[in-house]
Amino acid sequence: MREIFRRPKGFTLTEMLVAAAILAILAAAALPLSKIAIQRENEIELRRNLRLIREAIDSYKKLADEKKIEFEADTEGYPSNLELLVKGVKLKSEGKDKKGEEKLMKFLRRIPRDPMTKSADWGLLSTQDAPDAAAWGEQNVFDVYTKSRRKALDGTKYRDW
Repeated sequence: MREIFRRPKGFTLTEMLVAAAILAILAAAALPLSKIAIQRENEIELRRNLRLIREAIDSYKKLADEKKIEFEADTEGYPSNLELLVKGVKLKSEGKDKKGEEKLMKFLRRIPRDPMTKSADWGLLSTQDAPDAAAWGEQNVFDVYTKSRRKALDGTKYRDW
């Protein structure tokens, strides 16, 4: 008699539909959170890369002010482009290595990628440009910014960082 009242093993169609609906609701709730997490990671990388480039520009300027490197007078001691920070500059005569050759001072291994535009193409400002200039004057590189027009999680524009 016991075998007659035994229920078959497995899930019913209703149970499966309820479980699938709950799973879909949870997945839909997690999607916006993952987008925010990705954006936050990109913002952290943007801040890090901007700081890295700006520190390299400052190091170049410091050596120019100390007259330890040669630079063009119209650049005011700032690099003429970002590639110069990667290629490096030769230190003046007091900076020779053991072989008597001039030392090459490099400031960056490579130009960091802009996580917002997914390229190494940064917006540049020279000392002669207005702070809100749309185009680079090409005299020197005083500052960098992202070319992204999007807004950050805190409501500021990435370009203003």
